[in-house]
Amino acid sequence: MRNHKSGDMGWIIHRHGVLYTQEYDWDASFEALVARIAADFIDNFDEKLERCFIAEMNGEIVGSVVVCKGADADTAKLRLLFVEPTARGFGLGDSLVKECMSFAKHVGYKKLVLWTNSILTSARKIYERNGFQLVSQEEHHSFGKDLVGETWEISL
Repeated sequence: MRNHKSGDMGWIIHRHGVLYTQEYDWDASFEALVARIAADFIDNFDEKLERCFIAEMNGEIVGSVVVCKGADADTAKLRLLFVEPTARGFGLGDSLVKECMSFAKHVGYKKLVLWTNSILTSARKIYERNGFQLVSQEEHHSFGKDLVGETWEISL
């Protein structure tokens, strides 16, 4: 596990675009969303309050997640959780989420929030196992699909 460096955000965008098309048949608008999130993270990066954690195995990136500022000074956002299919089943998703929670708490955030979609069942299980609570759901049409968006949060 390490902090991000140059080139990592491009990898995150690329892998999200490829994998979500393969696994969920989402269109390129999802990749565009990931690119906007990544660009905003880079453009506004505050190393004291934000992190991107990169997981590597045998010198290859196999996962990532971002913690960034939220709606207020007490709230952080967990974004862009990703685990390569070859690295699933080893607890990497849980480790990435725990890193986010630990970092957010350490720098003084009181709450960590995230947005996901109900179809992402593996990610939802990770959030549940780590104590996040589902606080709202809304139907939407995004990425070429009818989906149910979900907001989850945890007090730190």
